Amino acid sequence: MTMLRVFEATARYLSFTRAAEELFLTQSAVSKQIKALEDQLGRAMFMRGNRGLMLTPIGESFYREISPLLTSLEKATENVMDCGGVTKLTLHVFATLGERWLMDRFPKFARAHPDIEVVFTPMLSSDGQKQLKLDGDFRIGAGIWPGYVADYLFGREMLLVGSPELLERKGGLSTPADIIRFPWLQHFQVPHAWDELSESIPQLATSAKLGQAPQASMYEFYNILIRAAVGGLGLALVPRIWITSELAGGKLVNPLSIGIKSKFGYFFVVPEHQAELKSVAALRSWLVEEAKQTQREVLGLPS
Repeated sequence: MTMLRVFEATARYLSFTRAAEELFLTQSAVSKQIKALEDQLGRAMFMRGNRGLMLTPIGESFYREISPLLTSLEKATENVMDCGGVTKLTLHVFATLGERWLMDRFPKFARAHPDIEVVFTPMLSSDGQKQLKLDGDFRIGAGIWPGYVADYLFGREMLLVGSPELLERKGGLSTPADIIRFPWLQHFQVPHAWDELSESIPQLATSAKLGQAPQASMYEFYNILIRAAVGGLGLALVPRIWITSELAGGKLVNPLSIGIKSKFGYFFVVPEHQAELKSVAALRSWLVEEAKQTQREVLGLPS
């Protein structure tokens, strides 16, 4: 195991020095462990190139195979320790969800659970590979992911919104059929939303079947999509929770009170085998309760 850990760190950094620093070993000890591994396997794992240390083809293949195994072993160890009270969670969060909802509220969880360390990370690591060590993930979907437990938070209630300037410029929106005259703004992860709206409005459904629906402009983040809607670039179909301030301030309006109850929403998702760990269970419970409170606030209901 020592040889494998040393090899993994050296392959990741392509540096004996940086591997030694991470593992609290001397550079000489790292070199000896690599040589012992190569002798045992009978194959060279590294070679020296013009740009420094490089993996051989067999070394690169070996690294890809063992890296996720060592990560899984480390996580299994952390999970056992978690049951004893040592807690650290790594989460991925959407930019809009983090900025407009989670981070303003998260200090309450941190104060209530000072023993739980939470790290937020991007979906991709610095080398462009998908993160392997996520303990929890916020996702948009219908709530079914095999091997995972999903807690619904919010987002199914979606409203059709546009800027007052856009509506005036385009001659207003007096009937649902008028939606076809406007540009559509669409989130790339939620293309089904406009389909759901079209299915609920016969005139739109007919236009869609005839190929008359306008081409939708795609956006990666709701924050940017909402800004585009405020700027008058088109009509947007957005979860109500994200646009309460824009609606209250008159930057966006919901013409004819058009909206849908989507089959899809925001969920907090964790691997099944971790769902009942103390730290994970505490976070799941807190997120669900905060989401319920947020929905009550959006609807103007008492806490």
